[in-house]
Amino acid sequence: MELEVRHLRVLCAIADAGSLHKAARRLGMSQPSLTTQLRRIENALGGELFLRERTGCRPTPLGRAVLSRARPLIAGMSALVTETRAAVARADDPRLRIGSTASRALAGWLRRLRQRLPDGTDLSLHMNVSAGTLLRMVAAGHLDVAFVHEVEGCPLLVPEGLERRVLVEREPQFISMARDHPAAAAPVVDLADLAEDRWMVDPTVDGEWDGLRRVLTAAGIDPQVLHADYHTATSLIVVGEAVAPCQPTSGRRDDMAIRPLRDDPLAVRLLLYRRPGPGTETFALVYAELLAAYREVALRSAPYRHWLLRNKSPLLQTPAA
Repeated sequence: MELEVRHLRVLCAIADAGSLHKAARRLGMSQPSLTTQLRRIENALGGELFLRERTGCRPTPLGRAVLSRARPLIAGMSALVTETRAAVARADDPRLRIGSTASRALAGWLRRLRQRLPDGTDLSLHMNVSAGTLLRMVAAGHLDVAFVHEVEGCPLLVPEGLERRVLVEREPQFISMARDHPAAAAPVVDLADLAEDRWMVDPTVDGEWDGLRRVLTAAGIDPQVLHADYHTATSLIVVGEAVAPCQPTSGRRDDMAIRPLRDDPLAVRLLLYRRPGPGTETFALVYAELLAAYREVALRSAPYRHWLLRNKSPLLQTPAA
């Protein structure tokens, strides 16, 4: 007799139920049939797996050893069946589930994907300030791709096995401040000019506070810090209550100044992740359209465009048709 997955399920059912009678009911079979099957399994393995007692049955040391190996195998088989069925469903009804941290490139990216993906593709977007959360969702199969940023000096905890493509190796983080802030008169701001300001940071963004604290400490600055989301930050920044890091693609506002920092001490890396497997061509398309959408918003922002020119960024190169 060769052991099969169904035999391992029988052993686990007996162990979980604690008696042959209860296990037989859960498995939808008679107790004599289950007893006979258990005896055959024990004969095949060459030892007793359960001690039969008046109050039920419990695993022997050999039984516990077999169960410790059986449970992961059953879980793996269940996961295989679930993932295979999901793959079949995606083939019949194509979809692309995108996860992303905040980016001004998102609108253009989604527009481009709707134009390029097959008709009828179900395109969805899940936003989260936590890159780590999005990556775990990709690893668990709840998202197909995730566009995230990694704060310089604060590596993300990436689940094992994910495939990565780098969109931008080093994106500088600019500073947003009130339009009448003294430092806003210069095209480039020194950190020292912001030493007396309150700094706003969102503590739920992975690595944000640690990265900022590292840079400020290196500059000898120990500022007052306000912890809040960036929607709240905007209302405080425009009235001069705080300054905050911001993406260089941030749009122009009449009540706010956005300036690069001298020597670009704050930066992030922009990354696109997926689980390995089929769909390599789709992933390449998703990446290409994201890069094109990002390039659009980067060149639309005058401060960032000037920064790209100064640094001879490859983003300035016209992509091949």
